[in-house]
Formats: sequence, C-alpha cells, structure tokens
Amino acid sequence: MTRSGAATLPEPPAPALGGMPEVIDQVALARLYGEPLFAMPTDLYIPPDALEVFLEAFEGPLDLLLYLIRKQNFNILDIPMAGVTRQYLVYVDEIRSRNLELAAEYLLMAAMLIEIKSRMLLPPRKTAEGQEPEDPRAELVRRLLEYEQMKAAAFRLNEVPQMGRDVLRAQVYIEQSLQPRFPDVDVVDLQEAWRDIVKRARLVQHHKISREALSVREHMSIVLRKLQGRKFVEFEQLFDVARGMPVLIVTFIALLELAKEALVEVTQAEAFAPIYVRLAYTTA
Repeated sequence: MTRSGAATLPEPPAPALGGMPEVIDQVALARLYGEPLFAMPTDLYIPPDALEVFLEAFEGPLDLLLYLIRKQNFNILDIPMAGVTRQYLVYVDEIRSRNLELAAEYLLMAAMLIEIKSRMLLPPRKTAEGQEPEDPRAELVRRLLEYEQMKAAAFRLNEVPQMGRDVLRAQVYIEQSLQPRFPDVDVVDLQEAWRDIVKRARLVQHHKISREALSVREHMSIVLRKLQGRKFVEFEQLFDVARGMPVLIVTFIALLELAKEALVEVTQAEAFAPIYVRLAYTTA
C-alpha cells in the first residue's frame, strides 16, 4: 500500500535463476554449447556444394553411354553418333564444373565419340574386292555389348539371396540335462584285464588231476548274486582265483554271456582306469 499522491516505484527485475535467459516468451530454435539460440546468426556460411544432389549416378563412361542409348531407344548396332555425342557432352560439362578429377575418364570417352563421328564423315577406306569397309563404331559397339552383358550378370547375382543380407542363419540352443556318460570299454582293455587275472591265477594254482563239471549258467547266477544290491563291483572281484583256471574261464564266459544278453554293464571311468561291472537298469 502507498500513500495517496505518492508515486509507485517499479520493482527491480528478479535475477535469472540457474543461468536461464531473460527472454521467456520465445521458443529457442536450437542450443549452441548448452545455451539457447532464439534467432539465426547473420554470419552463417553454408558451402555451395552442401545441398548438391545428383539424381542419377553412373559407374563410368560406358554406363552413361549405354544409359543414353537405351533411354532414346537407339539401336546399339546403329548408333546415331551426333545425338548421342551431344547428350553425352552435356552431362560431361555438368560434372566437369563440379569435379574435374571425376570428369577425366568421361572426357576420354567424349574424345573417342568425336573421333568416331569424324571418321564417319570421311570417305571409307578402300579395301580388297568383296569386303565391306570397317564401321568406325564396331569397337565401341563391342565394348557396349560386353559391358551390358556383365551388368546384367551382376544384377542377376545381386538378386540371389545372400547370407546376412536376405537370410540369417538359424541358431537354436536346446538345453538338455547332462548325464555322466562313461566311455565305452575297449576290447583291448578287457583283454589286458583278463591277462592280468590269468597271470595272478597261475601264481596260486595247484596241480590237480580231476574232472569237474562246470556250468556256465550256474556261474552266470553266481555273478548276478555278487552284483545284487551293489552299485559297482570291480572286475577282478568277480573271479575266485583260488578255485583254479577252469573256474576262472567259466566265470569269464558267464560274464560275457551276461553282457551279451544286456543283463550287466561293463564300464570304465576313463582310459586305463579300473573296469567295473554293474547290473543293467532298464527303464520302462
């Protein structure tokens, strides 16, 4: 509140908080080094080639020449050199004003076209009787036809599906429960184990002359009883060395029959490790 007749003084402007600009009723066009820009700079320089666009690009002089011929539906075997050369020089003048290095090979082709046109204006050279004079355009036509064939072949190859561009290799990871797989017992390892048992049996054998009837089936039952209720039994523990060589042989044959009939499994943890025998578990 002020007294009557007293002048009201304007309040001083509040300081800008956090470096914010004082202009608050305009929208910033951009930010330059973190500062808002509310108007375009007057000294902004844009290079003349910055917005230059080529609507048609060619891979070389032959590509440009073939394009001009096909665009005008000219017969490639009977090229009107005047019209093609005129259109070709227009394009060469356009690129020469922008990129002189790029225009070098195009200028070489332009010189070749002018030479062919000049040779066509001259009278043909005399040849042997019955032979037609050589057409100055023959070499150019041959190069154009070969280039067109290579370009068509490249286009067909590009249409073939390519790995990484059109198709991707399918990769599927299937997680399976890992079960320990014991390596298969080799025949040589089984033979070595058998030789070791035979060698030990010869050290404790007794010379007895007797006739004993041994049954393979009976010893198969004996081996099964030894394995009953046990997870693994060492190979050597299945043989009773004290009973002599005949019993050892019959026991070994019985063990082979059990393995053949898939009643027992012979396993080995790793190479040169002890051999174990266990009952075969069949799952329903």
